[in-house]
Amino acid sequence: MDEKRVPYSLKAPGTRGPGSSLQLPGRGSFPAIDDRLVEPEITRDEIIGGRRVVASPAKEPHATQHTELDYVVRAHVAPGYRVAADLLTRHDKESDFATDVCVFKAGTDPESGGRHLEEIAFELVSEQNERLATEKAVRMCRRGVRRIFTVWVKEQRVCEWSPDKQSWKALEAGAHIEDPCLVAPLALAALLDAAAADHAVVEALAAKGDPTIRQREAVAEARGKAAAKADAILEVLEARGVTIGETQRQEILRCQDLDRLDRWLRRASVASSDTEFTSEP
Repeated sequence: MDEKRVPYSLKAPGTRGPGSSLQLPGRGSFPAIDDRLVEPEITRDEIIGGRRVVASPAKEPHATQHTELDYVVRAHVAPGYRVAADLLTRHDKESDFATDVCVFKAGTDPESGGRHLEEIAFELVSEQNERLATEKAVRMCRRGVRRIFTVWVKEQRVCEWSPDKQSWKALEAGAHIEDPCLVAPLALAALLDAAAADHAVVEALAAKGDPTIRQREAVAEARGKAAAKADAILEVLEARGVTIGETQRQEILRCQDLDRLDRWLRRASVASSDTEFTSEP
């Protein structure tokens, strides 16, 4: 992100009237979050404190880290919430900028008639300096964004903004982000590592009751039960001194029919020879 310290014309200082999100309890007056100072999808400009900042295209590792962040956060969002990348928000009269990823309540804000303000924001910090990330956090927090996180790409660390101390708090590597917006705790490692991201996504989908995940879990559970019963059959036969052929052994090990395995187990418990075990009652 290249900062240009050139004053920017505040072309849209915010509407006042019905449908404008101007008040947050204890936070003063603000323009509506969808009032624009910049032209979305036409320019790469953002405005922070009246200064124009050019949001340049990213390179490695920022670009790939952004994809991982989208992937992980999207999977963790709880029902009733949405996730967005590069969503512009009018944070104050002099600022109109986007965070890399944010989470906000679905539906329409009854006070403004527009979308809800983001509740969690994630910012990737690579080439931009800490001062700029801090200024954005101050303005977001003042607007009402509940939680703000930075993922420091090069240092491979995650911080959360502390409104009380007005500074970034480094989070422990093994920590999790817990929040009502998230269906399951989000492991910080998943924001930094691709393998951890995959694992976290599976866990989040399972927490959501994803039917595909449930089906796979059911299949895995059934296979585990079948394998345990097959092992039990072979152990009982061995304990009773009953020797069976390799073909029969492989048939038992491959069998996934739990009822059939139960019948074999009962037969193995009384068989004194391979003939007694293999013969049908």
